[in-house]
Amino acid sequence: MPARLRDRILTDGLPTAIAIGVLVWIAASIRWEFVASLDFSILWPYRWALLQGLLNTLLLTVAAVLIGLPAGFILAAAMLLPTRFARWPAITYVELFRNTPLVLQLFWIHYALPMFTGYSTTVFQSGFIVMALQSSAYLADVARAGIQSIPKGQWEASAALSLPGWSRWIDVVLPQAFKIIIPPLANIAIGYFKASAVLAILAVGELMTVGVRVANHTFKPIETLTVVGVIYLLIGYAFTMLANRLETIFGKSEVRS
Repeated sequence: MPARLRDRILTDGLPTAIAIGVLVWIAASIRWEFVASLDFSILWPYRWALLQGLLNTLLLTVAAVLIGLPAGFILAAAMLLPTRFARWPAITYVELFRNTPLVLQLFWIHYALPMFTGYSTTVFQSGFIVMALQSSAYLADVARAGIQSIPKGQWEASAALSLPGWSRWIDVVLPQAFKIIIPPLANIAIGYFKASAVLAILAVGELMTVGVRVANHTFKPIETLTVVGVIYLLIGYAFTMLANRLETIFGKSEVRS
């Protein structure tokens, strides 16, 4: 057998045959009579409830990122300060919220914190607070990487111009750092959009909570959660396309600069 034909079989023919075999095996394993019995039309009366859940999910995601971003920059600046009295509390905060599960933080904020402080929050407020706290911790690390990527010459040039400290940060460092962190910021937003499903444990009112309620009410969990999964997939895919677009735009911008 010629070497070229053998390589073609190994690189194209064999993977294609394996893929076709897997698809045939999956198709043969599916109970198609059960698939035909699924009734997705029963979810139509609940379309507005699912839409409200989706809006709550997007609201929680956007609010967590918008609040977490400036907080993340402040924490990042504190972590880069030479004084340990500012650096250590910031590092402790970031490590605490970055290395503990979201669901644990949710229970602690909603159930334990009122016992210590006497202040209670609604489940939606607790979910919002937890997502904002954890996003600020993750974004602090991203912001620190962005600040540290600013060339040393930029710091030296601003010092040579005798710019005050606040002006170096506001006018020189932060605009450039923000431009650098936009692509990872979009990826973090995608992660929080999906992670918001954890809030269903407290019935916060986001998309997963509404989906579970509809499933329990209609006794159609497969149809309901399939539709919820498709909604997460479509919105997540749109966010991913946006993140890829931002990476392309700012990648070209970096090349031109």
